[in-house]
Amino acid sequence: MPRASWLLGLAGLIPFVAGLLAFIYLEDYPKTLGQHTFLLYSLAIISFLAGTTWGWAQAARPRDGGIQLLVSNGIVIFAVLAMLTANPFWALILLAAAYLVFLGYERRVLEQTNDYRRMRATLTLLVVALHGVMVTALSLDA
Repeated sequence: MPRASWLLGLAGLIPFVAGLLAFIYLEDYPKTLGQHTFLLYSLAIISFLAGTTWGWAQAARPRDGGIQLLVSNGIVIFAVLAMLTANPFWALILLAAAYLVFLGYERRVLEQTNDYRRMRATLTLLVVALHGVMVTALSLDA
C-alpha cells in the first residue's frame, strides 16, 4: 500500500476534526458552521467511497456488477436521506451506520489486499468514532 494512500486517508480526517472542534469550542455562527461542515463533509466522503464501487462494478462479472451498482447508489441515497431528516443527531447516527455497512460490504464482496483492508478499517473506525464524539457534543449542547 503506497504511503501516499495512508497520508491522504489521514488528511481526509482533518475536516471532520475541524468541524468537531469548531462545534465544541466556538459560538454562534462559527459553531453552526462547524456542525454543517462535519455533516456535509461526511455526506461527501461516504458518497465518494460508494462511488468507488462504480469502477469495480465495470470490471466485475455482469451478474456481480449490477449488485455493486445498486449498493453504491443505495448507500448514497441512504446518506442523502439521513441529511434530509434535518436532525443533526439522527443524521450523524445514520451516516455512521452507512460507513460501517459500506465497510462490511467491501470486506465481504470486494477483493482487496490486506494492507488496503487494514487502512480502510482504521480510517472507517476513526470516522465513526468522530461521529460518536459529535453526537455526544450535540447531546451535551442541547
